[in-house]
Amino acid sequence: MIIDSHCHAWHTWPYQPPVPDPATRGIVEQLLFEMDQHGVDQAVVVCARIDHNPDNNDYVAECLRRYPGRLYQFADVDCSWTETYHTPGAAERLAQAVYTYRLKGFTHYVRAGDDGSWFLSDDGLAFFRTAAELNQIVSLALPARLQPVLRQIAARFPSVPFLCHHMAGARAAEGPDSPALAEIRASAALPNIHIKLSGFHYVAPVAWEYPYRECEFVVRTLYELYGPERLHWGSDYPVLRRAATYRQALEAVRTHCTFIPPSDMARILGDSLYDLLQRHGVS
Repeated sequence: MIIDSHCHAWHTWPYQPPVPDPATRGIVEQLLFEMDQHGVDQAVVVCARIDHNPDNNDYVAECLRRYPGRLYQFADVDCSWTETYHTPGAAERLAQAVYTYRLKGFTHYVRAGDDGSWFLSDDGLAFFRTAAELNQIVSLALPARLQPVLRQIAARFPSVPFLCHHMAGARAAEGPDSPALAEIRASAALPNIHIKLSGFHYVAPVAWEYPYRECEFVVRTLYELYGPERLHWGSDYPVLRRAATYRQALEAVRTHCTFIPPSDMARILGDSLYDLLQRHGVS
């Protein structure tokens, strides 16, 4: 079982510069084609209601209905680009999304300049308490400097798995002793903090220099601290296409992380995420 822990699908391409095929470049059929070509069984679609796609939660829900058994939806709930970001009522909006889309998890993107105070506010704690009560996986895009805040939240809600996007914001160019990587190391002490082994094109000093040798120390550090049960491979498709191919996203881990033994590699490529997904969601 190979499961892509982090990809997207949009009915209209949301990024600049403009592309010649905006109506098809981001559609789910492109993702499924890549999955089929490379033996990827299932994928978690991380919703993002960004430019031209305010209905992305609904679009992805329809994709799940059209292609049963292939996809999981992590809905966009109060992400950084929404008007409701960190405003009162977040817990109620989360509950509504969970029941509307029958979610196993949701995603929350944090603004780059956020100081993290909302997470420990009454509204923030109610938001994560609702996530715990509804048995949700939380997929978080947050800067590495907010890992101390995440540790506090994870300690308060130990039943909630928190999946950090794209190696939790590590940057290879900052070196093995960077403050960011030190915070990510510290978070490994919380057993419900997980890391997506995705986004090599963000972590690497040069986005397109596959097979990303400069990232090896980051991956090795994450593997040694988080292990195969809390590391989950992901592609970041179709955003990935600006730097690499879907195959390269997969083989950067499967072929080039030779220090990971086969049994652990199988867990990282999908088996551990499959088990996690089966344990979560509303009945």
